[in-house]
Amino acid sequence: MTEGRTRGTGPGLVRLSDSGLALEDLTQDVRGLDVHDEDGERIGTVQDLYADAEERKVRFLDVSAGGFMGLGVKRFLVPVEAVSEVREDGVVVVAQKRRKVAESPPFEADVVPQPPYQDELYEYYGYLPPLL
Repeated sequence: MTEGRTRGTGPGLVRLSDSGLALEDLTQDVRGLDVHDEDGERIGTVQDLYADAEERKVRFLDVSAGGFMGLGVKRFLVPVEAVSEVREDGVVVVAQKRRKVAESPPFEADVVPQPPYQDELYEYYGYLPPLL
């Protein structure tokens, strides 16, 4: 990840689209791609990526599902460790069941997740949080 125009990103997570950060390898930009579970069921679409501002590493996918014309859309954060494959046809596959993602801890898209919530997500999905 490289730094572009900065907006004063401090420690913690930042929404990639709201920061001056950019992915070094643009082929890793999965925003806009569909997300499927390990059984091939569609979960939703990657809306954004959350990165650790200090470590400059993407930590979570912001996935949206459902809704009609912006109403009723649900948002989920999925740790990047859950990504098992990014297929050539533009599908991100996560090593989780669709139901597991749908029942994940609530996420408010307008609020940048803080460490207690991040740790809760890692525990929920069965991954260890990164050592900071």
